[in-house]
Amino acid sequence: MARNWRCRQGEIDIIASSGSVLVICEVKTRANADFGSPASAVDVNKQQRLRRLAAHWLSDNPNSRVSVRFDVAAVIGPKEKVTLEVIEAAF
Repeated sequence: MARNWRCRQGEIDIIASSGSVLVICEVKTRANADFGSPASAVDVNKQQRLRRLAAHWLSDNPNSRVSVRFDVAAVIGPKEKVTLEVIEAAF
């Protein structure tokens, strides 16, 4: 539905739909997993910000779905050998 949606309060990486559910997806990328999964960077503050941004997007798009799910996509590695993990309903 949208990629890199921006407003004054911040940015949502991916806004998608899965059936009747609106999916807000945060994408985190790291060159390697030496310091853990990129998903661990989505802390409580980031989660709260994404919730506020999702509410803002929904207010601008009132005909949108009412169920919302927050996913995190963790991308690890160089372009030649990337690993992708999608955590559905991460928070």
